Amino acid sequence: MAKQELYERSPIRAFDQVTGGGLKAGELGLVTSKKGLGKTSVLVQFGMDTLLNGKQLVHVSFDQHSENVISWYDGIFNEISKKKSLSNAAEVKEQIVKNRTILNFNQDNFNLEKVVNTLNALKAGGIAVAGAVIDNVDFAKAKESDIQAVSIWAKATKAKVWISSTSESDALKDQAPKSVLPYFTMVIHLSSKGPATQVQILKNGKCEETDSSLRLDSKTLLITSGK
Repeated sequence: MAKQELYERSPIRAFDQVTGGGLKAGELGLVTSKKGLGKTSVLVQFGMDTLLNGKQLVHVSFDQHSENVISWYDGIFNEISKKKSLSNAAEVKEQIVKNRTILNFNQDNFNLEKVVNTLNALKAGGIAVAGAVIDNVDFAKAKESDIQAVSIWAKATKAKVWISSTSESDALKDQAPKSVLPYFTMVIHLSSKGPATQVQILKNGKCEETDSSLRLDSKTLLITSGK
């Protein structure tokens, strides 16, 4: 029951409300920003949401060690759980961690097609992955076939997949190569607007832009509504 309450209080509920339900099963989403604005925090919030929903998650990182990734999840869990006084927070955390798999790779020698092979191996081993987050993909090192392989896997397994990448521009066309953008159902971009980091919805299904009051809380980095 406590886990369900945390799921209902997840910052992703605000995101779902703005985007008409958020990313659907079998779809790919992309999170971009300049370095240091909170891409990993947003990915971890999507990942935590899958875990709080009682499902299996794989977190793939191309630039952080497992210890750093675990720290992100610990921090996000603690911030979400603060919204609800839980006497058994440690127990809930232990339950959801069992459904999390963290993988570290170097994109110079381990491309996204190999990541998909690893995901398939996990499935063959009995891990029913419902969500995957892939942090810090360098599109200069990725081929269209890499993204296509992830898309095919997501559709076949009905998994939600979020990928992050660095982008200096706010324009949708600059978030990923032209051949790759169509694979993403949703594209969100973090931008610094004064003291706040805004969550811009550059693509939401067939809509190229959705008005958003979403931002990242300056202290917790949780997604929140600006209203």
